[in-house]
Amino acid sequence: EHATLGNLAFAPFSKKILTPNCFKKEFGKKHVRFDSYMELCYLHPKYFCPDIGILDILKVSKNEKYVIIRFVSWEATHDIGHSGITLENKIKAVEEFSKYSKVFISSEGKLPDELDRYKINIPVSNMHDALAFASLFYGESATMASESAVLGTPSIFLDNNGRGYTDEQDMKYGIVFNFSESLADQKASIEKGVEILSLCNNRNFKKIGEDIIRDKVDPTKFLVDYILNY
Repeated sequence: EHATLGNLAFAPFSKKILTPNCFKKEFGKKHVRFDSYMELCYLHPKYFCPDIGILDILKVSKNEKYVIIRFVSWEATHDIGHSGITLENKIKAVEEFSKYSKVFISSEGKLPDELDRYKINIPVSNMHDALAFASLFYGESATMASESAVLGTPSIFLDNNGRGYTDEQDMKYGIVFNFSESLADQKASIEKGVEILSLCNNRNFKKIGEDIIRDKVDPTKFLVDYILNY
């Protein structure tokens, strides 16, 4: 919603603009909404089945907990003015989560020396498999938070602006937990992560992921049908 420059590049020249229902912005009469999330275009069970072989690649056992942490570079046009999680709190999050699980970090930028040993080393094509079997996603990527949610993995997302879809996944489903970039919220987000990891299991979250699939339309099918019948 806050990708202002991107919206200006296409909105005035489009006859129709299709978005999920939860998209906050309005595009007037040309706006067509559908009840789903964009991440289900490729993560709906019709198109994606997580490969448990990722556990062997990560060297974790079937019942062992692990966390995927994602740090972004904040270099996109819609990230201007954002700073994200401080280095101190990045280190703090890893230290706290490591008490309960293994930790793997995916980062757009170079990791500081203190965190480099946690860098995830898997083929890019296996990232969604890793998210599917994780006990928690924590980070600055809205897309990965939503991807985790539809896969039944609880997610903690930090951003001052938020997103319509992560807001809905928080308020309606309780599988994404949104926090701002304030120091107080960074601290609270780490505490929330510890709370989730200290649970005996995450079966309830897997059921929420199933509820999302049941509630939402298959957006790939919807988009193809819409275009073919336009």
